[in-house]
Amino acid sequence: MPIADSDGTSIYYERHGSGPAILFVHGSGGHHAAWWQQVAALREEFTVVTMDLRGFGKSDAPARPHSSKPGFDGQDFPGDVVAVLDEEDLADVMLVGQSIGSVAALRAALLRPERVSSVALGHSLGGISHPELKELAAADRAEAVKLPVIDRLLTRRFQQERPDLTFLFQQMGTFNVAKMADLRNLDTNGPSLEEIQNSGVKVAFLAAEKDAVLSVKTVTRAHELLPGSHLEIVPDAPHSMYWEAPEQYNVAVAQLRRTLTAQKEAA
Repeated sequence: MPIADSDGTSIYYERHGSGPAILFVHGSGGHHAAWWQQVAALREEFTVVTMDLRGFGKSDAPARPHSSKPGFDGQDFPGDVVAVLDEEDLADVMLVGQSIGSVAALRAALLRPERVSSVALGHSLGGISHPELKELAAADRAEAVKLPVIDRLLTRRFQQERPDLTFLFQQMGTFNVAKMADLRNLDTNGPSLEEIQNSGVKVAFLAAEKDAVLSVKTVTRAHELLPGSHLEIVPDAPHSMYWEAPEQYNVAVAQLRRTLTAQKEAA
């Protein structure tokens, strides 16, 4: 069983296929197996790496000091990603984050720019520290919390037409120890636009037209504020489009991997 050591915490991961590397970083309800539709579609062309952040899936759930209860600090997640990158000695990797996983992915890229050439921020601003973006994201969240959680993540049409996959989607989270309440400080002290630019890491914003958590308007503004960034908007897709619209999502991810690699080679 492949395990990476992240400052004493065992991090589970898997490696599939061969070719240019893509490492997927899951969101708050996911883990390595949530990417089943991506692994099957992309492993013929790419090296596909999936992992479990601490407290998720098969990775360790470290205990709080002086307590038997699990304790988590979202600030440790980037180190979990870095541990996998180092364990597998990966280079020229594209990190693909999903929601909160994008925050960990971006920070990991800034910690290891010699290993990470690009980051695709899926349905997230990656925790970028910028007053205008924080205000826009907060306004989006204020609208999102008015909806039931499942309606924020999947469209109602999908829920009605695919109750089986909707049920499986909800079951995915039952394998995790970490809860959203444990992750509140994940984007504290996020990187500035200048830090990202200076790192040399290419950034792409991967957005969904029907994302009920983060609007296309907000993501587009982030793209405008970060020179050299790439913007990919998938039509008719929700926040969890990797699950609901895997064909469109996989095409977008593959195209980003090829495009961002080509940009680096041309530079």
